[in-house]
Amino acid sequence: MSTVSLKPAVYIVGAGPGDPDLLTIKAQKLLASADVVLFADSLVPEKILQFCREDAEILKTADKTLEEILPVMVERVRSRKSVVRLHSGDPSLYSAIHEQMGLLTAANVPFEIIPGISAFQAAAAKLQVELTIPDLVQTIILTRISGRTSVPEREELASLAAHKATLCLYLSARHIEKAQQQLQLHYPEDTPVAICYRIGWNDEKIYLVSLGEMASCSHRENLMRTTLYIISPALNAREARSRLYHPEYNRLFRSDA
Repeated sequence: MSTVSLKPAVYIVGAGPGDPDLLTIKAQKLLASADVVLFADSLVPEKILQFCREDAEILKTADKTLEEILPVMVERVRSRKSVVRLHSGDPSLYSAIHEQMGLLTAANVPFEIIPGISAFQAAAAKLQVELTIPDLVQTIILTRISGRTSVPEREELASLAAHKATLCLYLSARHIEKAQQQLQLHYPEDTPVAICYRIGWNDEKIYLVSLGEMASCSHRENLMRTTLYIISPALNAREARSRLYHPEYNRLFRSDA
């Protein structure tokens, strides 16, 4: 992988769900060029670091607080070094970058965000499914259940479940009974659920069960963290046809017969 010339700044990089092959080309170039790499070692596998410079400073942050991490990033940038801050999945989703960006801005430290593949996308690929099926489901909801981090009342799971859309449930394995009960208020009992554990890691596991088995399977397999749930009728959809490539669909780049 070729390197690039980096200015002193913090590069907030989405590491994807765990598989190094799912890193973006830009993420690989940044890792190959950065002076310093900070990564949450409980969420980002160390094999991602294969792209880093041999002389790069590598810092693990799983046991660190933001108050410990931020001064390191600020000091390194002020020392004219480039810093990659590796986050699992995509930084825009449940990555706690909002407060980091605010503090970096307050410290007058430049930063850039590089998107990554989210777990729900990698899981759909593994399952070989499209999550938006014509005439069946056209909406994807990414959410979590209230736990140590609260969810606004208007976004309570039972309320979102009423849409019966494809629902991707993050960070909820420890409260799976409560989640199942709220989902059952609207989804049929036999709605398929994909339970996706550590997608992209060497020990990934995927279980396809009914909504009624969601909690019992999670407990049986001892899935307490790093688990994504996809609840969707799309998981067992029958044949459906998109209009986009239909011969009767007129589109800009297709000449009329």
